[in-house]
Amino acid sequence: MTISREDIEKVAVLARIRLDEEQIPALEDDLGNILSLVDQLRAADTDNVEPLSHPLDAVQRLRADNVTETNQREAFQAIAPATEDGLYLVPRVIE
Repeated sequence: MTISREDIEKVAVLARIRLDEEQIPALEDDLGNILSLVDQLRAADTDNVEPLSHPLDAVQRLRADNVTETNQREAFQAIAPATEDGLYLVPRVIE
């Protein structure tokens, strides 16, 4: 699969990336190589391959779900600039 100059310019506009004229030929080559690699991967026969969530059959050791910290809410809210009913008040950023 190949990618055209127009496709590169369109993607650059959508991504809000400014490209110089000298960069476009190199991008055509690089993106063309990436797309040819994707085509090679698509051509691989995966009919008898089961999907994997992870390539290794490792089991992650988990720690016990025990509370290890004491409740310090009052101490943290005492130094906060503004709180109300146990919640932190922050300035509005969306009108």
